Amino acid sequence: MKFVLATCLISALAVIAPAQKRLLTIFLAGDSTCAAKQPDKRPETGWGEMLGQYFKNGLVKIDNRAMNGRSTKTFITEGRWQSIVDELKKGDYVLIQFGHNDESKEKGERYTPPEDYRTNLMRMIADVKAKGGHPVLLTPVMRRRFDSEGKFYDTHGEYPDIVRSVAKAQSAPFIDIHRMSGTLIVNYGIEGSRKLFLQLKPGENANYPAGIDDNTHFSPLGADEIAKLVIDGIRESKIGLQKYLK
Repeated sequence: MKFVLATCLISALAVIAPAQKRLLTIFLAGDSTCAAKQPDKRPETGWGEMLGQYFKNGLVKIDNRAMNGRSTKTFITEGRWQSIVDELKKGDYVLIQFGHNDESKEKGERYTPPEDYRTNLMRMIADVKAKGGHPVLLTPVMRRRFDSEGKFYDTHGEYPDIVRSVAKAQSAPFIDIHRMSGTLIVNYGIEGSRKLFLQLKPGENANYPAGIDDNTHFSPLGADEIAKLVIDGIRESKIGLQKYLK
């Protein structure tokens, strides 16, 4: 009798208690501008580390798989892309941002010719859709570059346009961080924009005793500014993720 009552009580509680929902996962696939940093590299910060704070608590999980020095080619050949595909569940999102290393011919094995870059992006979109997920393409973020006359210029060549054309051809959600970050840097100005990047004087930080003048990787402020641009892009492009934003 006691056993029957206990069983009934457990069954009743199971009906009353709300089913625990699986958190929506937002995977980040990209390079060092997005990736999480080790303690010995601080204060360098990837924009992916700053993204979670702009989502409502308890609704999504940010799974930052971005890795320093990776192009679409090496991200795939090292099995990093497949690991995302294997863990991806229906309804999850994958934010895909490459280009820094793809376009760098001097970086040997990282270099990805333009047509291969296009093919890799198309594969990534197809893989995510095949699992019932939502791919979101992002153009690469701008580097801080000003010429001798103080004019800002880009270093990515045709690669950002490839992302734009692939997104259009595949009807994939798209955030143009390339243009948005360019505007951000210009608005901060030649000197003011230094604070967005990993720039330290000798002796200022124990991790960089000789100082560092890095115009590619972000300071905490810069990473946060880029994360906010990504959030703006989610809203402007009316990506489904917007309903989870604060």
